Amino acid sequence: MNAPAVEVSEHTNRRSGGRLGRKALRGAPIASFPTLVRQIPVYQMVPDEAVELIHQESLSILEEVGCEFRDDEAIALWKAAGADVSETRVRIDRALLMELISKVPSEFTLNARNPERSVRVGDNNSIFVPMYGAPYVRDLDNNRRYGTLADLNNFHKLAYMAPALHSSSSIICEPMEIPVPKRHLHIIHSALKHSDKPFMGIVTSKDRAEDTMAMAGIVFGEDYVRDNPVLVAITNCNSPLVWDATMLDAMKVYARHNQPLILAPFALCGASTSASAVGAVAQVNAEALAGVAFTQLLRPGSPQIYGQFMVTVDMKTGAPMGGTPEAAQMMYLMGALARKYRLPWRTSGFHVGSKVNDAQAGYEANMLMHAAILAGANYIWHSAGWLEAGLTCGYSKFATDCEQLVGWYKYAGGLPFDDFKEAMAAIREVGPQGHFLGTQHTLDHFESAFFIPSIMDFNSFEQWKAEGAKDHDTRGREKARNMLADYEEPKLDEGIAEGLKDLIALREEKLPDSVS
Repeated sequence: MNAPAVEVSEHTNRRSGGRLGRKALRGAPIASFPTLVRQIPVYQMVPDEAVELIHQESLSILEEVGCEFRDDEAIALWKAAGADVSETRVRIDRALLMELISKVPSEFTLNARNPERSVRVGDNNSIFVPMYGAPYVRDLDNNRRYGTLADLNNFHKLAYMAPALHSSSSIICEPMEIPVPKRHLHIIHSALKHSDKPFMGIVTSKDRAEDTMAMAGIVFGEDYVRDNPVLVAITNCNSPLVWDATMLDAMKVYARHNQPLILAPFALCGASTSASAVGAVAQVNAEALAGVAFTQLLRPGSPQIYGQFMVTVDMKTGAPMGGTPEAAQMMYLMGALARKYRLPWRTSGFHVGSKVNDAQAGYEANMLMHAAILAGANYIWHSAGWLEAGLTCGYSKFATDCEQLVGWYKYAGGLPFDDFKEAMAAIREVGPQGHFLGTQHTLDHFESAFFIPSIMDFNSFEQWKAEGAKDHDTRGREKARNMLADYEEPKLDEGIAEGLKDLIALREEKLPDSVS
């Protein structure tokens, strides 16, 4: 087992962290929904024969064309496993591939620093996770500008306060004022400090992944994070058919610590794949399976997440598009394949191309989230804040997305029948021409019977106008501002907080201020 290549010994004796100190890590009693256990059936868009056709073609791609693994250790591992290796090209026999895939558990627990926020990933479980990686923000004054650490802190606070978000993500927006070599330390610190939900790791270098694990070790205990999932990290295959050294380095760090990775090809369909929805899925499936299989060479039985990021390209401009029907259709196909392999799988929820939180953003978001829910996705990423194909995170979009997630949570939870008998009794109580507002059944259920959003406006025109005629985008910014005003930090144990600060200071002394 490779230990993190950072020095932590000088502060570990001073802290009272690890599993023994976790009772002190519980923060303010913020409402938080448990894992969403879907109570509605999945929808399969094509017959089983079509799923099998795509599966077989994906296996043929890996056997005949192969996939690049641009890392010496990865090549050595594939050779030892019996794959056909030529320089960096790896051709994987289908029997070997499926044997490795079968080792991945179909479900796992993702542990939070507050155990009450821990969630289950896989099978019939779904979790919602905010966006990741935006260099820009659309701020509380509706200005588009570079993100800052203060913005990142704010988004982690909003993620903590949103009951239907199950994770804080990590790089919701980039803190652009912090030098790149040191930026990851402050990103992970913000996620751990401002929220007690699960978070996401850094994958841009081996050292940064190891720093992430070292920080997680301070919070959870170093022994604990060698075996128990506490974070999820994203690794992207460079379509077509290349796993590069940076992604493989991150895989090696996280998989060997039993931390789940999302193995997700980054596919611009029509540019890095063929201009065919089913052709793109066959290629992306091959790329994802190759990545999942490699993790099992690193640590057999480690939990992993089969993934995809597939957007179509505007053939007029080359720009990626958001919530298109083809993106939704491909999501259904990937869901069917994930069920075939019994793999937890990730997709994107509110991934949109719109520049602002407008009608286009709503249409695009609905197209994709509906597909994600009905396709049975387990890790629904980019579920809050996403604008402009991921270049921007919007405060208003974040708040309005979080409200919509409450509705989607209820939708996917199915129709309860537990009060059906009482509802029928209420009809008999009221009879013809009466009303139900004063019945005991209504008094008992009015708060929970129906989704009651606070940002969406259902008032009369006159009342809406009297209250300022505010559009949805404006109300979203107001909601975000009010949430931040009400935020109370879920305090870390004092020793753990000091341990994180010590590690950050130690690493910042050693890291350069710019990328060489």
